Amino acid sequence: MRVSDILQVKGTVLYTVTPDTSLSDAVNTMAVHDIGSLVVMAYGDLVGMLTFREIIKTLSTQGGSVGSATIRKVMDDHPITCTPDTDVNEVRRMMLDHHVRYLPVIDNRTLMGVISFYDVAKAVVEEQSFENRMLKAYIRDWPEENEAHSVR
Repeated sequence: MRVSDILQVKGTVLYTVTPDTSLSDAVNTMAVHDIGSLVVMAYGDLVGMLTFREIIKTLSTQGGSVGSATIRKVMDDHPITCTPDTDVNEVRRMMLDHHVRYLPVIDNRTLMGVISFYDVAKAVVEEQSFENRMLKAYIRDWPEENEAHSVR
């Protein structure tokens, strides 16, 4: 399974912000849309990611307030990315190795979407469930021992 398979199921809704967006506005956007990350874009290019991790760190260091900070001051400005052709097992390794929950998907400098740890887990479970159903159907259709001998 490839990242493109996950994106097809997930859909194309994508939320982006600029580095100069206030952190307060970003938090509100994330809350309204029930999302855990925002892609930070400038002049059509990916320049960072803002996730709840950066927001929590900011809240912790600023006494529970995001204040007047902009995304530029707190975003991850070197996010790990993948392509639509990346294998899902590689994505799982990347997420675990780099301790990230969200990966922007880039194809020739074009942002195609963002996949989350949840998206990957859901896709893997659905793929395994499908394989299990197919194997069980195959086993149910397995010929009886005496049928196999009489076919000769």
